[in-house]
Amino acid sequence: MKKFSQLLIFGACLIFTGAALATTVIPPSFDELVSRAQMIFQGSVTDVRSEWTGEGAQRHILSYVTLKVEDAIKGNPGSTVTLRMLGGTVGGETMEVTDAPKFKVGDRDILFVENNGTQFVPLVGIMHGRFRLKQDAAGQDAVFTNEGSPLSDVSKLGKNEEVVSAGHAMSKQEFRQAIQAKEQEQAGQLKP
Repeated sequence: MKKFSQLLIFGACLIFTGAALATTVIPPSFDELVSRAQMIFQGSVTDVRSEWTGEGAQRHILSYVTLKVEDAIKGNPGSTVTLRMLGGTVGGETMEVTDAPKFKVGDRDILFVENNGTQFVPLVGIMHGRFRLKQDAAGQDAVFTNEGSPLSDVSKLGKNEEVVSAGHAMSKQEFRQAIQAKEQEQAGQLKP
């Protein structure tokens, strides 16, 4: 609860600091990604829209990213999910949270979602909660980080980012299986 309160305070402070908002994020481990996520799903972005909200000093831009859920891995996301994120562009004005993922229609991702609607970027570890899907040379879905580096070793997430991307990109199926195995392991640890 303390982390959540700190994030809310941090998010509220960001709203008042101006158009370019800096973030510093400690990369979460794979264990933290899976345990903190309320929903994990594969989806395709079908709509991105931004609007002004609030008044006076409280006025800021929110973006709504709608995804068609193609594969629910954890939780019950339903057939679509709309993420509410701080920042975006309305008319000629842009408000940006540095390092926050930028989505566009057609993007295909696996997302680790927490506190949608109450957190300024509702992904575990902000940009670290987004994994992009791209086709490899064989035409199969492969997994890449938000920055576009191949994800080759989930055990090094949050520990050694160079090793994470040192090999070939894992397949979507390998990543999904790793997530499910970690979720089962965590569920087993919770039982008395």
